[in-house]
Amino acid sequence: MSKLITANQILGELGEVAARQRFLQIGFQFDARSRLEAGIDGIAEVMLEGRPLAKMIAVQVKATQEGRYASETDAGFAYLMKSDDLEYWRGSNLPVILVVYRRSDESLYWQEVPRGALNEERRLLFDKANDKLDIGAVDRLAALTVPKSGFGYYVPPLGEGEEALVNILPLILPPEVFVASTLHTGKSAAKALLDAEVAPRFDWVIRDGSLWSFSDPRTTVCSRIVDLGNVEAIDTAHLALHEDIDEQNYFSYLLRCTLQHQVREDLAWNKDRKLFYFRALEKDQSRVFAYDSAKKRTAADVVNVSMSKKEPGRVGFVRHHAFEPRFELLGDQWCLVINPTYYFTTNGFTAHAYPAALLSGKKRMDNSASLRGQVIMWHRALTKAQLAPGAVSLFTAAEGTVPVLTFGDPPKVQLATRVPEDVWGTPKSRADESDDQIGLFG
Repeated sequence: MSKLITANQILGELGEVAARQRFLQIGFQFDARSRLEAGIDGIAEVMLEGRPLAKMIAVQVKATQEGRYASETDAGFAYLMKSDDLEYWRGSNLPVILVVYRRSDESLYWQEVPRGALNEERRLLFDKANDKLDIGAVDRLAALTVPKSGFGYYVPPLGEGEEALVNILPLILPPEVFVASTLHTGKSAAKALLDAEVAPRFDWVIRDGSLWSFSDPRTTVCSRIVDLGNVEAIDTAHLALHEDIDEQNYFSYLLRCTLQHQVREDLAWNKDRKLFYFRALEKDQSRVFAYDSAKKRTAADVVNVSMSKKEPGRVGFVRHHAFEPRFELLGDQWCLVINPTYYFTTNGFTAHAYPAALLSGKKRMDNSASLRGQVIMWHRALTKAQLAPGAVSLFTAAEGTVPVLTFGDPPKVQLATRVPEDVWGTPKSRADESDDQIGLFG
């Protein structure tokens, strides 16, 4: 019996050829992989006016002969990714995009495969107006190759300006750290403080029989868990600038615990997602934070109640502004890296059981205005108490003292060229008009 090449094999090859031709038309290189590929059909390389930039994108092409995609309308459609494909793609060290090709109308659309936990949404949503694989996608595709992790990423400004804001807040540390001997472990110390008749505090860390804290434990409830005769004040720089990476990680943990205690009245810490988020003041009630933005006095709904579209009068979910903190030692300067994000609850207090789809949908709506605005908002929030000494304001410590950790302004850099707006997210037309975050930070 002679060998047979199936119609699906031919269709797959036609899809790869169509995608390769389109990438070449928009000015990118495209190299197909061998027949041994397991889920990546080719590698696209960004080029600038014919000059290769060694910026790579992994491409998987899915081809169909004709027919409609799932949930297809004139505006868009959905594509459900297989779990094993998603697991494979998320292990890539390159950004991965899915290109869908329909031979009947020669249409090509693309979307980035989201990175993150494997229990997140497997459905990719395509917008026919904005996700075409054509010359208009060049900037967004090139932006995929720019890492948004590490010590900080650029948040471009609005308008024609070339000044960019970095999502880093320099830390101004207290001059001394108190080190005390203790017989407790972290767990037993926490239990002892929780059993006390006064409010506990957890702005300390315990390691190898020593407690570290920026507050003198002899004057706080922590006196219950240390040897009062063996408390020493040490120059902060001695511990903060230690060359050993384990000591730096230990100090970083102390900074996080201190910040958590400092903002506890207004921000909650979620240990599973490792983020701070604005607390709700009441069940099913929004919360507004007013502050001075880059240009004017403004306000943000830091806790936003969204009503159900299917059941009028019922709360669908509550979205909280949040950020993932990371403390980094840059040279001899400790900094707080702020990665803005969102946290979802059902009523302001109970964690939402399925937040992944809500988060991915909101992230697609973020553009340079909202990203830049959120960095500014978090800076204003974390520094409000220190800007008005003695005033009762957001994040003033419960005892009425000035916060232990204070923060400098986020650094600004001058970019050689303006970053196109569409690099940073989806145009406003794709957002839910009833949930407008674009204009909050103008």
